[in-house]
Amino acid sequence: MRVELTVNGERHEAYVWAGESLLTTLRDRLALPGSKNACEQGECGSCSVLLDGELVCSCLVLAAQSDGHDVVTVEGLADGGKLHAVQEAFADASAVQCGFCTPGFVVAAADLLRRTPDPTDDEIREALSGNLCRCTGYQKILDAVHAAGR
Repeated sequence: MRVELTVNGERHEAYVWAGESLLTTLRDRLALPGSKNACEQGECGSCSVLLDGELVCSCLVLAAQSDGHDVVTVEGLADGGKLHAVQEAFADASAVQCGFCTPGFVVAAADLLRRTPDPTDDEIREALSGNLCRCTGYQKILDAVHAAGR
């Protein structure tokens, strides 16, 4: 089946099978590897993207469901050569260890800051509760989100 979608502001057409996830389409058909394939059950958040402005796990969305819709991936948060404030803050705060979970955290944090520019620790924890990291103690991630909000 053919789907047309806008990803990071650019119109794309892809041929997908009926049960294909948006994650697979992004990674394998559109060469956007930022969203990571980890649990494939919506539990870890590594594949988080914005679908029409809503945070979703792209492993749980069928590619067919994205037909005619707008998707923003971690790659699309940057503005040309300038990193998004959250991307910059994660680097500055050393909030990255292995990096596998980072794209999902960055997209979720950017979504939070769009809605709540100066979140509390509890608001950050709640907004990022769908994202799991197996390497960090999360404090540097909290620090990065606070820094990006400033």
